[in-house]
Amino acid sequence: MFSREESRLLRQEFWTSFGKSFPRKWLLYNTKIKGLSFKFHFDTKSALIALDLEDDLENRINCWEKLVALKGILTSEYLADVIYEEEFYLENGKEISRVYLPLEQKVSIHNKNTWRDVMEFFNVNMTLFEAFFEEYKDIIKG
Repeated sequence: MFSREESRLLRQEFWTSFGKSFPRKWLLYNTKIKGLSFKFHFDTKSALIALDLEDDLENRINCWEKLVALKGILTSEYLADVIYEEEFYLENGKEISRVYLPLEQKVSIHNKNTWRDVMEFFNVNMTLFEAFFEEYKDIIKG
């Protein structure tokens, strides 16, 4: 078991190492679409990349409908196994809509032996996710 401080330091070390291994500017919150952001997630049980919609319900529904309309393109040309969840609940109970791709292997941010696999998964798949977004952002933005 790791103390809270040891866990914090390991997380910091992972993200610093990821940034050095794959030095590029990720879109993340800089999508220029209100409430829409890309996320990297890595904890003690799993890793995933996500596109989250967290805006007011009307805007979320509008954007979600466009993402659903583009699902065939996203799954056939970019990320075949991506998962669409219109109602996704964050740990704090907040409801969002999420399009995400989990890493299908057991990983933990506390286990450095899994870090390289997660970094490569993040780099390859987020690059594809962002390429899809860049190609279709005008449609998504509406």
